Amino acid sequence: MEYNVSMQKKNILIVPATEKGRGGGHLTRCISLTNDLRYMDKEAFLFIPDQDRDLSTLYRSLNFNPKWCITNEELGIRNEELKESFDFIILDRYQTSLDELLRWKRIGPVIGIDEGGLYRDSFDFLIDILIPKGMVKPSANFASPALVIKNKFTTNSNLRFAHEPSRTTDKILITFGQEDSAGLGIKIANKLSVMKNKHAFDITLLRGALANLNRTLGSEKLPQNINVIENIPNLAEHLGEYNLVITHYGLTAYEAAFAGTPVLLAHPTKYHKKLAKIAGFKTFSLGQKLCGFAALREKKKENITLAELCSTFSPQVNRNCPVCGADNARSIARFSDRTYRRCKQCGIIYMDRLTSASIKYEKDYFFESYKKQYGKTYLEDFEKIKQTGKNRLKKIKSLLGVLKEKPSILDIGCAYGPFLAAAKEAGFSPAGIEPCEDAVKYINEKLGLQAIHGIFPNTLIASSYDVISLWLVIEHFTGCKKVIAQIRKLLKPGGILAFSTPSFSGISGRTNVRRFLSVSPQDHFTVWSPKSVKKALSLLGFKVKKIAVTGHHPLRFPLFGKLAKGRKSPFYWLLLAVSKLFRLGDTFEVYAQKKETT
Repeated sequence: MEYNVSMQKKNILIVPATEKGRGGGHLTRCISLTNDLRYMDKEAFLFIPDQDRDLSTLYRSLNFNPKWCITNEELGIRNEELKESFDFIILDRYQTSLDELLRWKRIGPVIGIDEGGLYRDSFDFLIDILIPKGMVKPSANFASPALVIKNKFTTNSNLRFAHEPSRTTDKILITFGQEDSAGLGIKIANKLSVMKNKHAFDITLLRGALANLNRTLGSEKLPQNINVIENIPNLAEHLGEYNLVITHYGLTAYEAAFAGTPVLLAHPTKYHKKLAKIAGFKTFSLGQKLCGFAALREKKKENITLAELCSTFSPQVNRNCPVCGADNARSIARFSDRTYRRCKQCGIIYMDRLTSASIKYEKDYFFESYKKQYGKTYLEDFEKIKQTGKNRLKKIKSLLGVLKEKPSILDIGCAYGPFLAAAKEAGFSPAGIEPCEDAVKYINEKLGLQAIHGIFPNTLIASSYDVISLWLVIEHFTGCKKVIAQIRKLLKPGGILAFSTPSFSGISGRTNVRRFLSVSPQDHFTVWSPKSVKKALSLLGFKVKKIAVTGHHPLRFPLFGKLAKGRKSPFYWLLLAVSKLFRLGDTFEVYAQKKETT
């Protein structure tokens, strides 16, 4: 599935939890996020479904423009004909149902914030702010409580990072969100008011814009000597003015701790209590003195706000496996800029990117970048690569059999032409296609061989070939299914597809696949294995004839690898033999023949 880019495309849609009983934290965060992104000149919209709940007071308190809202009718949700397409959608829904998640995925990549539902794994990307690390699976792409701090464009520059202990009157703020459905604010204010005669407390109860503002709640009656207010504009800016903040686990708790103010928590649910315990916050208890509590001081791990983070996103997401087209993949690893999934049908691992890859296949790629990785430039490594090409051509010849004339071969991503040079010497009629213009010029002028400047499969190729090869290239394509389908069209009957690529079933991937993927280049959009390639190519009209496992590295073996420090070590040769015997190389070559249609 590809998003219809011809539709009117808005930038960001933010979807909060708006139902009664969910509190106002998710809604307030989404309103603030929309505001902040708007200040950053992003086209951000807040999704508010049709409901009886009056949010006008909350909008006013947060200086939010209701014109930035989108309703059910505007999205066409009533008849399921979604009318809009977005760059991405942010869901701050607490626990999202599968039907709802799939509905949003129809109109854009989906990012979940503090998602704790059963279908967390199905989100394209995850951001955890209030969920302690490791509490839920899978782990998030980005996790940092520091992201609760409001965007610098909408807050004053005098945000306090430490309270002043020299005040003669202790200022205590009690706040339990916009809704406080459990009525904890009144209950705790009542208990603290008893202590006002013994201590110089200045107690303020902040009742949210969605809460019942009566001074009674059931049997609870609020003392008149407690300050009750509905709203503190830009609350995060003022938390440093208090000696103590009493709240529940959520945004305000982290904002107060970040500002240097001691925090005590009361728990409306067991889930809140569990989160607070994992995060290390102290729990409110009247049996303790209210002086001297240490705040949880969350160090700012990332010098970035939630809005600034979201403004950098330009997701590139596969709705189906880019190789076989199946839609049943599961996520296996998440990092700050990407999510990896493994297709259950063909077994290929593929990558969804949260930000675009910045690599350009130009001259510097083969010189500066190549030298950093291999210790020499591509041209300095030319003869070694050419020799590897000769060995590959022997395998290709054995599969082609006897041909009347020179077999034609197209090398996709031919770089500076070492394989083309080897093919010429081996009796082939070679041609190449390469996106680097300098490399194409070198092949045409220095080597005297044929190469065209272009990107496969977008560049028109009129000829047909006996062999088409891609050496450490196929993983760079975002749409392998389309690439392989075009290769099949260009191959003559019985033609050979040959390529090499990294393997996730080598010693590095078997030892720790997450670590293996963490160092995978940002432009490797698919990761294959000898087992998965057979099934994948069979689905695409090829029969695998030969697989050669390569890239054996004794030093990468766990435990014993450190003993194989050089070729003089007997452990080196022992582990090398083990690697070859059990096919544990980190790369492999595949040679497949085009199947005839029936």
